[in-house]
Amino acid sequence: MKNLLSALSPALLALTLLLPLGLQAEEPAPTETADRLPRVVILATGGTIAGAGAGAADSATYQAAKVPVEQLLANVPQLPALAEVRGEQVFQIASESFGNEQLLALGRRVAELAEDPEVDGIVITHGTDTLEETAYFLTLVERTDKPIVLVGSMRPGTALSADGPLNLYNAVAVAGNLQSRGKGVLVTLNDEIHSGRDVSKALNIRTDAFQSPWGPLGMVVEGKSYWFRLPAKRHTLNSEFDIRQIASLPRVDIAYAYGNLDGTAYRAFAQAGARAIIHAGTGNGSVAAALVPTLQALRQEGLQIVRASRADRGGFVLRNAEQPDDKYDWLVAHDLNPQKARILAMVALTRTQDSRELQRIFWEY
Repeated sequence: MKNLLSALSPALLALTLLLPLGLQAEEPAPTETADRLPRVVILATGGTIAGAGAGAADSATYQAAKVPVEQLLANVPQLPALAEVRGEQVFQIASESFGNEQLLALGRRVAELAEDPEVDGIVITHGTDTLEETAYFLTLVERTDKPIVLVGSMRPGTALSADGPLNLYNAVAVAGNLQSRGKGVLVTLNDEIHSGRDVSKALNIRTDAFQSPWGPLGMVVEGKSYWFRLPAKRHTLNSEFDIRQIASLPRVDIAYAYGNLDGTAYRAFAQAGARAIIHAGTGNGSVAAALVPTLQALRQEGLQIVRASRADRGGFVLRNAEQPDDKYDWLVAHDLNPQKARILAMVALTRTQDSRELQRIFWEY
């Protein structure tokens, strides 16, 4: 038996080294490396986490994007115990004003920092309205295993029970933790760690606004990360996309389905130059019978049609269910909500126009 164990030991050690860090450790890995604290850069873009209200009781009425990054850091004096932190003010806007130009500029800055050997992790403070879209975009285009963590808040820092300071503390803790490497872009709010691919803003007003249909990846408790699952879809280092190779993003629009819908919005988007339209359909991405001829005609003109679901707690669209997608040469968004399907369509269209390739991308990402 002793000889058998000796023979197996090298193989068992090799297998252990191949496991993700989160599966190797029963206890949270220390935040710091052997000789120093991790170095984390905070990129500030505005949002509620940088907002201010007229009074302490104003938790829902306030102006976003007012507080500079220096003040955000000063509001959390415990950060130096977690990491060597420095901040950059990239934008100062409410996130509903985030456009493709901001996505590209932020993505390029993140890529620059990820290549810097003096940077161990990156935190991005962001408004919650479009945080999920930015998180998914970075998931697709950042070629690094370094932690990239997006964080926001549901209440301004001036509110009685502001959630921003603790959210930021947790984000820095996650970004500086060795166990966070290789897990893709992450989002931390309300003590939870979510995948940037899955998470969406499901509520407003409440601090538990961000949810993932397949559950969070883990939790942060008193500055320590606890992991429960790993992302299954392609991301970051395993992605075929690279922000350094994307000069611009094509126009992709979303049309929301409802009773009595006609083709007006779809034709308008096509005339405005859309390369794809995300159909936010009811149920399984359903398309009303009266709308089918319009979408068929637009596809014949070269526009990509992507069926998604407007169900906000995990819509799942099956190919060739409800509609004969193979026959019409339409795409399905798989489990991505319409806003995330738009992000993936924009990125994918920078590489290919082939519908079969595009559908492969929707399955894999």
